[in-house]
Amino acid sequence: MQVFSDLKQTQDLCKSWRDKGETISFVPTMGCLHAGHLSLIKKAKTLADHVAVSIFVNPLQFDNKDDLLKYPNTLDADVSILNDLAVDLVFTPDAISFYPEGESQVEQIEPGAVFTLLEGANRPGHFAGVATVVKRLFDLIQPHSAVFGEKDFQQLMLVQQLVKKFALDIKIYGEATFREQDGLAMSSRNVRLSETERSKAPEIYRQLEIIKKAINTGEHNYVSLEEKMHENLKAAGFVPDYVAIREINSLLPPQNHGDSKVVLVAAKLGGIRLIDNLRI
Repeated sequence: MQVFSDLKQTQDLCKSWRDKGETISFVPTMGCLHAGHLSLIKKAKTLADHVAVSIFVNPLQFDNKDDLLKYPNTLDADVSILNDLAVDLVFTPDAISFYPEGESQVEQIEPGAVFTLLEGANRPGHFAGVATVVKRLFDLIQPHSAVFGEKDFQQLMLVQQLVKKFALDIKIYGEATFREQDGLAMSSRNVRLSETERSKAPEIYRQLEIIKKAINTGEHNYVSLEEKMHENLKAAGFVPDYVAIREINSLLPPQNHGDSKVVLVAAKLGGIRLIDNLRI
């Protein structure tokens, strides 16, 4: 396994693989790896001759600088895990080398209108930061495929849009949200939950399942379902940002009951912001 922080070394290694006709699958991460990340990497290993993983806490996608400073850093443990998985390349740049022009001078990629909704509305500038870092990583690695988790539902949509917008020859794979046994969606931020908060956190998934069951048994008053889940989360100690039942492709309120739907939620528990979703 090669571990590079240098962009040129990373670029040269990936080019050498492609020049030999060998394929690359890529998994971008911000580190603090958990079993959800590992499931993405295992998927990537089935797709290509080589697997590249990036570990980079991208400052451009943090609308809250305090959240950036508190983001967990477990680089040594992460590299050890990736070595055990026989990953071929781990790319670990710092912000200065990745954005040599300076963070404030980066020309960011502005996403479409759908990314002003939900997460976009609650985290101004977040998706522009995501689009910018993913495009730069894709340009550097030039993978044949890339794997993302569905927990970050809008992010996966954004990456798919990015590939179309720039006509990138990269196949994007979305993998189902990886959960703890009690249903909590795995996230690097979960390590910051107190013991009491961790015991409450699975209530998000329980409420999502309640909505799913209600819709599948004929309930069509989506606004009422959203409001009820919002109130139930508040009663359980959460501070919800949103609960939204949306058509799965547009992320607009469903117009037809037969449309494929997704329920998306973001809520704070203590000082930690948790997101989750469930397809219907």
